[in-house]
Amino acid sequence: MTTRELQDKIIELKREKDFCILAHAYQGQEILEIADLTGDSYGLSVAAKKTTAKNVIMAGVRFMAETVKLLNPDKHVFLSNPMAGCPMADQINRETIEKLREENPDYTVVCYVNSTADTKRAVDVVVTSSSAVKIVKGIKNDKILFVPDCNLGRWVEKQCPDKTFKFFKGGCPTHMRIRKEEILAAKKAHPDAKFLVHPEALPEITAMADYAGSTTGIMKYAKESSDKEFIIGTEQAIVEHLQADCPDKRFYLVSTGLVCHNMKVTTLSDIYNILLGYGGEEIILSKEVATEALTPINKMIELGG
Repeated sequence: MTTRELQDKIIELKREKDFCILAHAYQGQEILEIADLTGDSYGLSVAAKKTTAKNVIMAGVRFMAETVKLLNPDKHVFLSNPMAGCPMADQINRETIEKLREENPDYTVVCYVNSTADTKRAVDVVVTSSSAVKIVKGIKNDKILFVPDCNLGRWVEKQCPDKTFKFFKGGCPTHMRIRKEEILAAKKAHPDAKFLVHPEALPEITAMADYAGSTTGIMKYAKESSDKEFIIGTEQAIVEHLQADCPDKRFYLVSTGLVCHNMKVTTLSDIYNILLGYGGEEIILSKEVATEALTPINKMIELGG
């Protein structure tokens, strides 16, 4: 089958078998085109709770599929490719957070959504890059322990000067690859371009940006801006999507290292196979994990709006 024929088969099967397909924006354009809902972690988390389909496919990574399951315990939730993990989520676990809580009893533990369901059991509230600042500002406690991404945490800290922060030294290997020299070279090559970056990048990188924000925020900024050229400091798929949505503008990837290999393992065939009744992995969470991890997720939705 051609790509178009495979997409048509998927669209036909998902309707026939009552499936909703969620696709993170880091997926390729061919996957976004067959998805029912697309966006970043926060948007998909909220949207997943509203879908009426009894079966949900997450074209993303494992922690995202777990979050969908937490919000939809009565639905069958499938991860498109069982190999799609998240290096950041593997950097911290529940035992580590429990130890940090003992060492910092006066701190509210704020956890980036890029973490496992088991890890979320030990935190007070979950945040995403698009909701972190709003949620932290809404926390009554002025002492924040931010895990696991210290780069995102420091970006939030700058916007919440009335609070005291402590960090866990974790982060996204993909976004941390961006170097100052690459930005300077890109700006020299494209002097009229605005530099847009994800706050998972190093603080010295976000400091050079014309705009720093979530994946959805970057795309919204570029689409609504009157500028015509943009240097993009996040996963390369965003350049692809923006160029497709805004053919009158130009987008340049700041670094060839901006590839999330875990996102890229998902293919149309993975999704097709799940719809045929095999392949993928259904997400199963124990009652204990499902109950305890849902509390900070619901807190995220409450404070994040």
